[in-house]
Amino acid sequence: MTYEITDEFLEKLVGLIYENNDSEIKKLFEEVHFADIAEILDELDFDDSIYIIKLLDSEKTSEILTELDEDTREEILKNLSAKEIADEVREMDTDDAADIIGELSEERQQRVISALEDDEHAADIKELLSYDDDSAGALMAKELVKVYETWTVAGCMRRIRGQAKDVTRVHSIYVVDKEDKLVGRMSLKDLIIAKSDQKIADICKTKVDAVNVHEDDEAVAKIMAKYDLEAIPVVDDNGVLLGRITIDDIVDVIRDEADKDYQMAAGFSQDVEADDTIWELTKARLPWLILALFGGFISVSVLGSFDGAMKNFPELFFFTPLIAAMAGNVGVQSSAIIVQGLANDSLKGSLFKRLLKEILQGLLNGFVLATLLMSAGMLFLGFNLNLGITVATSLISVIIIASIIGTFIPIILEKKGIDPALATGPFITTSNDILGILIYFSIAKLVLGF
Repeated sequence: MTYEITDEFLEKLVGLIYENNDSEIKKLFEEVHFADIAEILDELDFDDSIYIIKLLDSEKTSEILTELDEDTREEILKNLSAKEIADEVREMDTDDAADIIGELSEERQQRVISALEDDEHAADIKELLSYDDDSAGALMAKELVKVYETWTVAGCMRRIRGQAKDVTRVHSIYVVDKEDKLVGRMSLKDLIIAKSDQKIADICKTKVDAVNVHEDDEAVAKIMAKYDLEAIPVVDDNGVLLGRITIDDIVDVIRDEADKDYQMAAGFSQDVEADDTIWELTKARLPWLILALFGGFISVSVLGSFDGAMKNFPELFFFTPLIAAMAGNVGVQSSAIIVQGLANDSLKGSLFKRLLKEILQGLLNGFVLATLLMSAGMLFLGFNLNLGITVATSLISVIIIASIIGTFIPIILEKKGIDPALATGPFITTSNDILGILIYFSIAKLVLGF
């Protein structure tokens, strides 16, 4: 059942904070999940949030910090000492700890790491901070259960108890050789049903999916989604086991990428949120608006080159917005499908077959829409035959061309290493608007002769 934060709860909590009634506040949060507490803190004033963080024990607040809104967490971390932050990250898995510390300045990072009493934990965090932000190394956690292929099942059972206490959830047991190179994996079931004197090498599965520590995080997400993996081991260039990536981290990657693609499609040049400053929102939107303005200027120039149409066939201009809008809409539809296919790695087949498919579906859509438009035009607007042919032919042509452009621009961008989501935004809409107007008046000039 979803936890509901009510105004009455918040009023009660603020009253307890005002009274410094620490014992009642702790009781209030005893049965509340850390993710819900994070949501509560996002609703409170900053000073009240700090009060709660410093009041609750680190085992709980460490989980809360990972769930907080980034801006709220940033402000809270600014008001915690290096020792207090170290107390929080001490309770976290290494991947979460590295994420939290990575948000600090380099000077504060060093102070927090120095304040950690566990030297191994500190070394693991420093290692994770050394990897590129969008790599598997930055995403992985060092906590895992690792056994050697030469161990017996009985010896393995004794040794993994010490490792498992530091691992939140044991998805797999990873098997390595004497050089710590990954050679296999097994489940707890495999270990339990095996005979105690069997060697690990004899019962483990040698076919194991793994990713390189420098692999792009989006590529890791695709692999885990394709093979339905809850966790995947991470190795270096020599095959040495370094850590593991779990599904919860991959969900964050997928969500962040979806947010970025959605904003790019809407015409934002950088990642922003509704609560960002006016200046940040303006910087994100303005470049695309300038592009749209520039595209509109080109459209006006194109229209100006057909001034003869204005004198002889002024009714043509009534359909200019329709043609431009259809070009933009069809282009966005086509590009959205291709971008989705590229993102899901489900885009298969030859480019020629895809080209033929787009032409045929564009022809079918164009014919249906053109028939509807001509029928409505002749019934209600008194189209003459030549004008009807002009508009219908233009509409079919624009839909086919826009479909082809919407299909191939994302593919070209992908091959050039540019995010194909760029093709679903103002870029494709503006370019197809211009092209649609140009095609429309060129066909009109050919048919009507002006």
